Amino acid sequence: MNRRQWKSGRIILIVTGVIASYLLIRVRNYDHEMSVFLPKVHPNEPWEFVADFSNMKYLNPTITDFSVIGESGNYEHWKYSVEYSELLSYWPHLSNTAIAHFDVKSNSKTDEYFIYSNHRTCMFMGLYCLDSISKFKCSKSTVTNGANCLESVTYQCPAFLSAFCKREVLYQRNSIKRNLLQKFLK
Repeated sequence: MNRRQWKSGRIILIVTGVIASYLLIRVRNYDHEMSVFLPKVHPNEPWEFVADFSNMKYLNPTITDFSVIGESGNYEHWKYSVEYSELLSYWPHLSNTAIAHFDVKSNSKTDEYFIYSNHRTCMFMGLYCLDSISKFKCSKSTVTNGANCLESVTYQCPAFLSAFCKREVLYQRNSIKRNLLQKFLK
C-alpha cells in the first residue's frame, strides 16, 4: 500500500467515524402521553395537587430535592420556576439537575385546568443538557362523575439512548399516575 492509498483510507475512516458518531449522539424528540381517570373527584383537586411542586416528591420518587426560584400570579394564572435534583430510576448513581418553568392556568367556567412546563435537565456537572415540555390538563368527565387528566410530554434524548430514555419516562409517568390514583381514591 502506498502513502496516497493509506491517506485516502485514513480520511475515509475518519469521515465514516464522524458520521457514525453524529448519528449515534444526535438528539431527537420523542413524545409520550399518559392519562388517568379519577372518579368522584372535581378536576381542580388533582390540578391543584400536581401544580404544587412540593407534592412532586410524593408523585415522582426520582426527585430528591427542589427549591422554588421565582413565582408570580394568582389562582387562575400562576407562574413559577423551580430548580430540582433527581436520580435516574434505572441508573440511580447518576444524578441530574433541572430548571423548570411552570405556567398554571384554570378556566373554572369550562372546568378545564392546565399546567404547562418547560424543563432543562443537565448531567455531568451541567455539561450535557436536554429539554422537555409538558402539558397537563384536567377536565370534568363528560361520561361519568370525575376528572380526566391527560399529560403530553415531548422530551429530548440521544438516538442511541432512546430505549433507556423511554424506560425512564415510563417509570416516572407511571409513578405519577399510580400515586395520583392512590392519593385520590382513598
